[in-house]
Amino acid sequence: MYRDNTRTVQIGNKVIGGGNPVLMQSMTNTATEDVEATVAQILRLERAGCEIIRCTVPTMEAAQALSKIKEQIHIPLVADIHFDYKMAIAAIDNGADKIRINPGNIGSREKVAAVVAAAKERNIPIRVGVNSGSLERELVEKYHGVTAQGIVESALDKVHIIEELGYDNLVISIKSSDVMMCVKAHELLAEQTDYPLHVGITESGTVASGNIKSAVGLGIILHQGIGDTIRVSLTGDPVEEIKSAKLILRTLGLRKGGIEVVSCPTCGRTKIDLIGLANRVEEMVADIPLDIKVAVMGCAVNGPGEAKEADIGIAGGIGEGLLIKKGEIVKKVPEAELLDTLREELLHWQE
Repeated sequence: MYRDNTRTVQIGNKVIGGGNPVLMQSMTNTATEDVEATVAQILRLERAGCEIIRCTVPTMEAAQALSKIKEQIHIPLVADIHFDYKMAIAAIDNGADKIRINPGNIGSREKVAAVVAAAKERNIPIRVGVNSGSLERELVEKYHGVTAQGIVESALDKVHIIEELGYDNLVISIKSSDVMMCVKAHELLAEQTDYPLHVGITESGTVASGNIKSAVGLGIILHQGIGDTIRVSLTGDPVEEIKSAKLILRTLGLRKGGIEVVSCPTCGRTKIDLIGLANRVEEMVADIPLDIKVAVMGCAVNGPGEAKEADIGIAGGIGEGLLIKKGEIVKKVPEAELLDTLREELLHWQE
């Protein structure tokens, strides 16, 4: 399997590659210069399960803010750099655990060399990032358009530049908003390099559409053993990215822990507010550290049978509900007490 054989890379207090767990990343959408707001958002992301965080560094003030941000957070901090090599060096000087650059837009080879020298001095990993939207004109012409082959060639060209400068503490990221092109590019890249890969579908869209595109793309890529870190890129609250990343990894069997909530799709037999109940259950269990499955069913007719594979379940009836364990009804309670009954049972599981 690809990820079992990628190089290991140390990012702050985390290690990726070499068969280590696939880690979840997100990116702040605050002004990095606003230390208070940025720290507050990162702490929210940490509570949601974020394991690596990236901040944009468009100004010297933002670069200098990184040291203050790092003092108040508990996960590795990656600096996102575009165009100005001085920002990359300043970010490294201010404690960034990793930097993300595209050597193609940093400028001359001398500027890239200056960034590499700074990273090498502190042994800071460089994530080489290439997006399909910024593919070089000559590669677009060579492959008669933006293609997976062109994206991979562009990324490896950038990697070779840094290798020629005597540095190989690298992570590669290739992204496209075209899901199947992104899948193909990762398949091609994984066959040609053993550097760890950061995987994501870029510009995937809103929480609704972005989740579907990311789940399809990341699901195919990760299931093939490709990918050492992931980001679900959504137009919305970054916390939603981590929620989705968790679910994708759990669904693929790449992450355990945390309660999995399953619920039926509702039908004409449903006599309770199942949609509202399922959402409240999902919210309630988000921070409970149990590795179990909880079922939320809409009726007492099929509920017990359909919840058989769950550790605990609840099912609604007309004015009452059922508490179910491993498909067996253990208690009837008034409908209004269903959520509290489930909460009490989960507390017993934790004891």
